[in-house]
Amino acid sequence: MSIYQKLLERESANEPIKVGVIGAGQMGFGMIGQISRIPGMCVTGISDINVEAANRAADYYNSQAARKESIIVTNDFREVIQSSNVEVIVDATGVPEVGANISLEALRSKKHLILLNVEVDITIGSVMHQMFTNAGLVYTGSAGDEPAATLELFEFAKTMGMEVLVAGKGKNNKLNVTANPDTAQEEANKKKMSSHMLAAFQDGTKTMAEMNLLANAIGFVPDVVGMHGISGDLDSVVNDLDVKENGGLLNKFGVVEYVDGLAPGVFVIVKGQNEAVAHELNYLLKKGERDHHILYRPYHLASLETPITIAKAVLQQEGSIQPLGAPISDTVAVAKRDIKAGETLDGIGGYSVRGVLETHQDMKRNDHIPIGLISGKVVAKKDIRQGQFLTTDDVELDPTTTVWKLRSLQDHLFPAKTLNTK
Repeated sequence: MSIYQKLLERESANEPIKVGVIGAGQMGFGMIGQISRIPGMCVTGISDINVEAANRAADYYNSQAARKESIIVTNDFREVIQSSNVEVIVDATGVPEVGANISLEALRSKKHLILLNVEVDITIGSVMHQMFTNAGLVYTGSAGDEPAATLELFEFAKTMGMEVLVAGKGKNNKLNVTANPDTAQEEANKKKMSSHMLAAFQDGTKTMAEMNLLANAIGFVPDVVGMHGISGDLDSVVNDLDVKENGGLLNKFGVVEYVDGLAPGVFVIVKGQNEAVAHELNYLLKKGERDHHILYRPYHLASLETPITIAKAVLQQEGSIQPLGAPISDTVAVAKRDIKAGETLDGIGGYSVRGVLETHQDMKRNDHIPIGLISGKVVAKKDIRQGQFLTTDDVELDPTTTVWKLRSLQDHLFPAKTLNTK
């Protein structure tokens, strides 16, 4: 039976899936509006640090839903998670420290957790997924975000027996590595989104984090630190994202990548593994005689697809994207500007650092710092140059934060291992 049919059954039985949402910003609000039109699902709790935003979302939900709900509205996410009238939690905050605390509270309260918070997932996802699984709960990234949308294509191709060479996404914003909330404010106002969130898109951190999450779910790695980030179209990308001996840019296959020009889509580059399949690919895709082909989904619907993951978690005990085990890659902190000794650094989407993707092995070897740990009170020990990769010699991290404690536990439980991308 399909998920939709199961939702119809829940609707008929008057037993809708009861959803608690933490974060009523752009993505959270859109998802809440979407759930108002979905049979067999309802919103029963909304939390945001700005309680006015939570109230606005609750009022909008009840203005759209056929059945009005008594919604818990609060600025304390624990009230939503602990409610007996909530059975599944969505983290739509995008903040690593908040996400770490939400994860622990959801685990303690025995609630499934769906993440629209890639930033926390790439920082502590391995350990949290393990703990939730051991507790019989689902911990998962969300359908509609680029990592899960790409994973769908990856598994589609692998299920047909194809070899996947490259997996990736189109970048939605021009890369501006010095973007900050001030430079992003005007555009953010037009898009009705947080300037910090837009800055994280523009400076590349979000793209790095999304491909980090995909890497951890499929075992692929960035070909080079930060990926290549080429520009191109569906035809040129197939040639450019080939190995060097074939005239391409890559040192190897089995890599994640992003492309300026394919947004808002996601893609995988595949190869038929025998002559019969290669012939059929050439015939069916109508691109001439090629050794490689691109499978492309021209959209991702972000939070509007999150209810699919909510339903999968509750109805099928399944997720949409989860780490394979130990981290494969990490998004590490790089200085956006010159930083003086004694300065306090802010985190993702701020004024101090941006994220760059590298392998987990390189992160450990170079003593680089996962950007999700730039949280709480982080102070520069020495002068740091713009463009410098931060190490623990450069900054004093904050060991009182929950995300630091959980990352330390993860590092203990999941030591770095040798990569095999064949």
